[in-house]
Amino acid sequence: MTIETKRLLLRPWKDEDAEDLYLYARDPRVGPMAGWPVHTSPADSLQAIRSVLSQPETYAVVLKETGKPVGSVGILFEISRIDGMTDREAEIGYWIGVPYWGQGLIPEAVEALIFRCFRQLDRCAVWCGCYDGNDKSRRVQEKCGFCFHHTEYDQPTLLGDRRTEHFSYLTKEQWEAARA
Repeated sequence: MTIETKRLLLRPWKDEDAEDLYLYARDPRVGPMAGWPVHTSPADSLQAIRSVLSQPETYAVVLKETGKPVGSVGILFEISRIDGMTDREAEIGYWIGVPYWGQGLIPEAVEALIFRCFRQLDRCAVWCGCYDGNDKSRRVQEKCGFCFHHTEYDQPTLLGDRRTEHFSYLTKEQWEAARA
């Protein structure tokens, strides 16, 4: 499945995206802020594509003008780690390469996934989380209409450390009211 926005195509990751993924995932300003390790080689990125990024509803964020992936967005259901998330809710996660920070691309992609959650997947609410200090991620959530919900302390990451994580929440009713 491919989702189209004004500037982006959101499509499944492919093995041939490994070099492009590595280009951005090797930057220590990207993965560690989101709780995952820096990619150490294109082979490492290929492994990520074949495991984590091959999950249903996980999309490469592809610039229409270049046809190249520059980030990732996804909708999580059962594998979410949010306490209290119901089976009618979902979580959205995202990241984008440093050269594309501040251009509004991730809010554009997240808005498309919010639409998918509420209009196509019949979800009643969507969650987002970010670790303490990840102000760019928090700002994306605010731009997309999410409101702070709660904080969880001492949360484990894929890096083997533990962090404070802040969660925000958007109901279908809030989303529809903002669009009216």
